Amino acid sequence: MPATNLKDLLPEELEHYFESIGEKKFRARQLIKWVYTRYADDFSTMTDYSKALRTRLAETATLPQLKLVERQVSAESQTEKYLFQLPDGQAVESVLMKFEEHLGFERATACISTQVGCAMDCVFCASGQAGLLRNLKTWEIVDQVLQIQKAIAPRGERVANIVFMGIGEPLANYTNLVKSIKLLNHGEGLQIGMRHIAVSTCGLVPQIRKLAQENWPLRLAISLHGPNDEVRSRIMPINVKYPLADLLAVCKEYQDGTGRRLTFEYILIDEVNDATEHAHQLGQLLQGLHSLVNIIPLNPVEGYEGRRPSMNKVRNFQRIVEQYGIKSTVRQEMGTDIDAACGQLRRAHAEKSAPLPTGTRISLTTAAAAVAIE
Repeated sequence: MPATNLKDLLPEELEHYFESIGEKKFRARQLIKWVYTRYADDFSTMTDYSKALRTRLAETATLPQLKLVERQVSAESQTEKYLFQLPDGQAVESVLMKFEEHLGFERATACISTQVGCAMDCVFCASGQAGLLRNLKTWEIVDQVLQIQKAIAPRGERVANIVFMGIGEPLANYTNLVKSIKLLNHGEGLQIGMRHIAVSTCGLVPQIRKLAQENWPLRLAISLHGPNDEVRSRIMPINVKYPLADLLAVCKEYQDGTGRRLTFEYILIDEVNDATEHAHQLGQLLQGLHSLVNIIPLNPVEGYEGRRPSMNKVRNFQRIVEQYGIKSTVRQEMGTDIDAACGQLRRAHAEKSAPLPTGTRISLTTAAAAVAIE
């Protein structure tokens, strides 16, 4: 029989595993504490287990880890970028951000990837150019947080917030996303509160409806980027399948069911979606929803000719949107002195070593920062 990956199991599944090897259910709680609060990666260190049980675990189970390939820290030490290698040789990125004015440096936000590559093919996103390679497994999603937490714990810091805004479309990996959220939230593990978890999506309507049925008080962020179907379909092909009328309808369902404010991310691209009329259309589109608009000036992407608008255009766009009673923020990139935009560290590593698949290069840290501090 293949060894059981215990980091891929929910608490109740761990209980079943221990019962299957003749042990009591409470052994599952012990293992959760060892893995998620003591960062154990070897059964031999679990001293409250008998030697016989530790031997049995070593024979029947595994505790895999992501391999840290590279870590970059910005000059102001508020942003850290991590490149993790997966067991099959693929790689994903994660970002740690600290916001003194809101959380205090000791309570950080981790931005996490859910897929290797992406199938959504948004024109401003380089990971779509490479396509989707595979979904991340549950443990590969959670272990990004665990490895970051392990790295910052000696400094007295902890991951207090999670934003699923890294490489990939989180809701396209729905089963593993939900399972990872349950593990991150578990009271005997990392204990990330549901209200401190944000999920970003480009607008998969059935999955948004499904997520609403979980009835969790987490934050939902919609990557909108277009105020009408013509503009949005041109830059985000998913809009052809799920046009704005369907997307806004399910957003209202989500809000009615959860009572949570929605975040709409809007990457501003010069002469594409940043005209005065676009700002008015966006304000009209979102009326009736309790929402926040994150206005994000485009981070230039290799292979896409779009440009970042002037700050005057950005501020004018924001002013018009707010005329409709909609709160908005303009967020600039953090960690510009490191490979802060999602995919850049991965690409840089590929140029120095074995080729790695291209990842998204829109600003992961920009979008995540705006949601993290709302």
